Amino acid sequence: MNGNSSVTDSPRPGQAHRVRPEAIAAAEAIVKVSRRATVNEIAAHLDMSHGSAHHIVHDVLQFHKVSARWVPRQLTAELKERVDACQELLKRFEAEGDDFLERTVRGDETWILYHQPQTKKASKEWRHTSSPKMKKFRTQPSAGKVTLTIFWDERGVILEHYMPRGNTVTSATYADRLKNHLRPAVKSKRRGRLRTSVLLQHDNARPHTARSTVATIQDLPFECLPHPPYSPGLAPIVFHVFGPPKEAMAGKSFRSDEEVQQAVHEWLSSQPKVFFF
Repeated sequence: MNGNSSVTDSPRPGQAHRVRPEAIAAAEAIVKVSRRATVNEIAAHLDMSHGSAHHIVHDVLQFHKVSARWVPRQLTAELKERVDACQELLKRFEAEGDDFLERTVRGDETWILYHQPQTKKASKEWRHTSSPKMKKFRTQPSAGKVTLTIFWDERGVILEHYMPRGNTVTSATYADRLKNHLRPAVKSKRRGRLRTSVLLQHDNARPHTARSTVATIQDLPFECLPHPPYSPGLAPIVFHVFGPPKEAMAGKSFRSDEEVQQAVHEWLSSQPKVFFF
């Protein structure tokens, strides 16, 4: 139309970046040496604009800055036993089959509050985008609480124990619970189980791993299954048995330990056998 028959782009403002291969290689070398180098530092080192350096790093080399993930603590090599513990349990299940699951008794403690606050998830409602925004005020946990200990297997709850007010879970109280409460409960509710040894699975809380507790377990016909440190995900009781009753009692208030115990007992008793399997 104006006599120009070229089909190639002519230089103009806003044209796509044109970078030399050596500039790309140099930018990649800088990033590999210093993973925290900024785009401005790369641009200054290569004597180019910020936009060109950004294009090379993000678009050409496909690098993206990612923050480190915060974790509660750094585990030593001795503590990184999760895989070994899981593999050991899996091998035992493959070798023993259903008998391994039938003999496994899981246990742990938790607090049941007089007033269990309603969770944010429980307050969800169907709304239109134009509906007024709902508000949920943060509430303080109730001062009244009951310490609940549960031991259960695939057939249901074996022992449901409530700590007397003013007492705390120690190695002495936990060892006593195993010897004078759990063992008689297994004997009466799971006849013949004591003759085949009970496989006890609990976490590594100090009362569970103290010397007196370990000695008590060795004296009883119990075998403690491996449980690596800081691995609550390997304790099904934490999320499977403790969570649902607390959700069921969310928003309710109780006036005494007896009312809390009755509510928990009724909820546990109402669950079908498949819930504990």
